[in-house]
Amino acid sequence: MNILEVLDDAIKPFLDGEKPPLNVGEVMNLWFYLTATEQTMRGEQVSFNITQDLELKEKLQEVINDVHRPIFNELTEFLKAEGVPFSEPSPDKPIGDFRNMPEGSRLSDEEIASLLSFNIVLGMNYACRGLTEAVRPDVAAMFAKFQMKKLIYAITLKDLLLRKGWLKAPPYFKLEASVK
Repeated sequence: MNILEVLDDAIKPFLDGEKPPLNVGEVMNLWFYLTATEQTMRGEQVSFNITQDLELKEKLQEVINDVHRPIFNELTEFLKAEGVPFSEPSPDKPIGDFRNMPEGSRLSDEEIASLLSFNIVLGMNYACRGLTEAVRPDVAAMFAKFQMKKLIYAITLKDLLLRKGWLKAPPYFKLEASVK
């Protein structure tokens, strides 16, 4: 069972006929998601240039090319088609090797991985918000698709974080036997 196909089949009956215009909440959620995706992608491009770890570099390239750029492009086209104005995107960061920056003036690989993980979690949470607040089925389906893209990526990222010892987790909780 492919969840995206299920969602697509579930909303098709509602898409026959003319779609209502986007409401202000949908526009705000879409615009915010576009802006957040763009800025997250710029941070990932900078991180790509300074990371020392080759596996992390590969994961950064994957998230840029397979997750965030497709989301950014889809949102841009959708908002243009809907007539929603927005500012021009900032340019991509150049690819280079800036790993020779002095220690302390750049993020470590562990910090890059943690920031990447945090941004993926935030993106999934905001996609959930966009999905649940959408009135139009096509907008809800778009947010569901974005959430699934990030979820699939997050699973493989967590494996890397675990293997490298970079996963930031809260401390274990154990109730003391003497506390009543």
